[in-house]
Amino acid sequence: MRVYADGGEYRWSDVPAGQLRAAISGALDGFARRAAELDGRKAAAVLIAVAEYAGGQGIWLTERSPGLRAHAGQLALPGGKVDPGEDAETAALRELHEELGIAVPRDAVLGLLDDYPTRSGYVMTPVVAWLGDAPAPTPNPAEVAAVHWIPLSELDVEPRFVPVPGSDRPAIQLPLLGGHLHAPTAAILHQFREVALHRRPTRVDQMDQPRFAWE
Repeated sequence: MRVYADGGEYRWSDVPAGQLRAAISGALDGFARRAAELDGRKAAAVLIAVAEYAGGQGIWLTERSPGLRAHAGQLALPGGKVDPGEDAETAALRELHEELGIAVPRDAVLGLLDDYPTRSGYVMTPVVAWLGDAPAPTPNPAEVAAVHWIPLSELDVEPRFVPVPGSDRPAIQLPLLGGHLHAPTAAILHQFREVALHRRPTRVDQMDQPRFAWE
């Protein structure tokens, strides 16, 4: 299977593991990401950390600690607020280390996806990084209640779009872990699937979030 630099036929599942990093990096390089103004919101970054584990490639998804003040118990990507003096890449890698105990250099970053403005007052910048054969995570219990390994094959699924009471925009859901993953994480991972795995330029920042994520 050939991967075309011009965005032609592309099936990530046919790309040898040794070439997958280059394929994802090339897909992100060819994507014209969209940045969003803060407009009074806070800057945040999340990390889609592609790793090799259990004989394949996938990502780590966290379950937020029940003791957190915001979004306790929800499934999320490693991430958090961008501190003063940081850019999104630095913040995302720092959060990976703080939440899961995994430290990787900046050159592990492959690219960025579209900013996603949230109902709770943040502009999230999704950072994609290649961890390779990284150590298994050691979650920080103050922030992470559990860690879930999601193979790329399980991310490569069709979403469903559902109405949101009080909104004229639908929300996106992904069938994962025996249930449904919600936006903003579902929206970000759907764009990762479309752009990085299939080279389909897809926007998700117009998709809404369920009511429970508005606060």
